[in-house]
Amino acid sequence: MANKSSNEKIIRLLEDQLSHSNEQIHQLTKRIESLTQQVQNLTKLLYGSKTEKSKYQAPDGQGSLFDEDESPFPDSEHTEEQSQQTISYTVVRKAKRKKRNDLLQKDIETEILHHHPEETECACCRQQMTEIGGTIVREEALFIPAKMKKVLHMEHAYECTHCKNDVSLPAQIIRGKAPQPAIQRSIAGPSVLAKVIYDKFIQYLPLYRQVKEWERHGLMTNDKNLSNWVISAADRWLSPLYERMRELLTCRNVLHVDETYAQVVHRSDGKSGQSKAFNWVCRTVPSQGPVMVLFRSALSRSRVALRSFISGYKGTLICDGYSAYGNLDGITFANCWAHVRRYWLKADSKNGRIGVAYCDQLYRLERKFRNFSPGKRRKAWKKYAKPIVDESFQWIEQSPFYGKSALATAAEYTLNRSDGLRAFLKDGRIEIDNNPAENAIRPNVIGRKNWLFSVSEAGAQANAICLSLAETAKIHGIDFYIYLQKLFTELPNLDFHQAPGLLDNYLPWSENIRLSCGRK
Repeated sequence: MANKSSNEKIIRLLEDQLSHSNEQIHQLTKRIESLTQQVQNLTKLLYGSKTEKSKYQAPDGQGSLFDEDESPFPDSEHTEEQSQQTISYTVVRKAKRKKRNDLLQKDIETEILHHHPEETECACCRQQMTEIGGTIVREEALFIPAKMKKVLHMEHAYECTHCKNDVSLPAQIIRGKAPQPAIQRSIAGPSVLAKVIYDKFIQYLPLYRQVKEWERHGLMTNDKNLSNWVISAADRWLSPLYERMRELLTCRNVLHVDETYAQVVHRSDGKSGQSKAFNWVCRTVPSQGPVMVLFRSALSRSRVALRSFISGYKGTLICDGYSAYGNLDGITFANCWAHVRRYWLKADSKNGRIGVAYCDQLYRLERKFRNFSPGKRRKAWKKYAKPIVDESFQWIEQSPFYGKSALATAAEYTLNRSDGLRAFLKDGRIEIDNNPAENAIRPNVIGRKNWLFSVSEAGAQANAICLSLAETAKIHGIDFYIYLQKLFTELPNLDFHQAPGLLDNYLPWSENIRLSCGRK
């Protein structure tokens, strides 16, 4: 009996050890699967295709969810988190072959160079030959470099000699008045200021690299001078337009918002210049009037910075899943299906492809309804998109996605934002994703790679003001250089402080600007 009891104890002990070992094996297997998936994702990021175009087949075996052979993301999307992981997103398009004479615009001045034979005497009979025609054998572009000119503003004085000779009459003297400069006691005229700002914010050419070009044209300057010109011009003449645009923006009901990091060397909060600052961007939707893009420089990514930027705004913000987008009075939030799709795309598996397929079905509808009025869009979303959204959430809730795998992360991200992801079903003005804001912020990211940092907070805010006007002008087909030249010529001689309504004539979408600065 004693031996039997001892054997039973040994058996139970071995069973407990076996159970514990099996549990450890199960945990390690899940860990191995998770790490294997991470390695696959990292390998794909390094060596795989960088496009978000879907190459998967649906679970039922059908090839594409779309009738057209195109991606639901014709423009690839970059968020700041991605930019550190992803090299680039490239969409290869078949280039349309242009004829040689299509490369120059139609209004380009044309010069004909005539090439006659050196000798027009007939080699046979020595008589003078008669021209019978000509042939254009080639076209070529001729570049005429810009040149610098010194302009002296001279005010002429006039007096009345009749009154001067009559001692009983006071002397009558009048004087011509030169227009006010954009910057007092500065050699920088409107064309120079416009060129400096245009090259920085449209050509992404940093100021220190512009110095040599200005010297080549005869203007001896340095990057500190150029920086001071940009800050002064932005503060005095572009800032009033920026603030007017911000007033109009806060009157809208739907906004896209996003943010990206920046660097400010001399910070007022005492932090190191290596600490991250941020640029926020807001973009309006086309259904609520002229589209505008506004940037704002801030030292942090906190909710306080966002609240300060959109102070007075009441409505819906279309945004990503960042935690600062929440708990703001009078504001509701709509989340981005592009981010959801990306999470499922990272889960490179059968269930991941199912998640991507649900998103692709919504983007197929989005392309179809893109030009509908808000009311018609809302009805179409409710009829066709709502069943897809409901089915996708039901599928996620019924699927056993556990642990820290890419699938579990995608499921958690989607379920936690279910209300925000359904917002577009209730309002036709709300976009399905936040791509417009992320596209708007790209020039800031490109610029940051060139000019690297701002020395001061004033410089960072001047950058935000210039970028706001540059991107808004671009949307409305305005030549930004001509637009700036007009602003720096006319605004210094306009009393808009006493009559703020005058500024509306200089907004990028105004009739005045469209007629005088629109691209031909």
